[in-house]
Amino acid sequence: MAGLIHPADLKYTRSDEWVRVEGDQATIGITDYAQDQLGDIVYIELPWDPQTLVQDEKFGDIESVKATSELISPVSGEVIKANEALKDSPELINDSPYEDGWMLVVKLTNPAELDKLMSAAEYEAYLQGR
Repeated sequence: MAGLIHPADLKYTRSDEWVRVEGDQATIGITDYAQDQLGDIVYIELPWDPQTLVQDEKFGDIESVKATSELISPVSGEVIKANEALKDSPELINDSPYEDGWMLVVKLTNPAELDKLMSAAEYEAYLQGR
């Protein structure tokens, strides 16, 4: 895990997604650990059109040279925006998982769900135990 970054202001899931909350909106992406494990990302399938996400349910797929993995929503909410840049440049997720490689912005429908997510310290401890 040395060298991997897990910003303290984010919340994390056991399926390696992160959430940045600003007011009633949440930005979602995958962690530095997840992109490191996947290797070079070559394709991502996201809900490009508005739809509703449900916590702990699939919202897309991410494909790397190694594998295809499901993306699991860390929160419930209405998709406001998808990162269109990922259509042509999915490698942004490898290069900048917490900034340029974000995936979706959702309007939270149940902010209490955030309490089920891990802090950066809890996520790092979880990764140590894997």
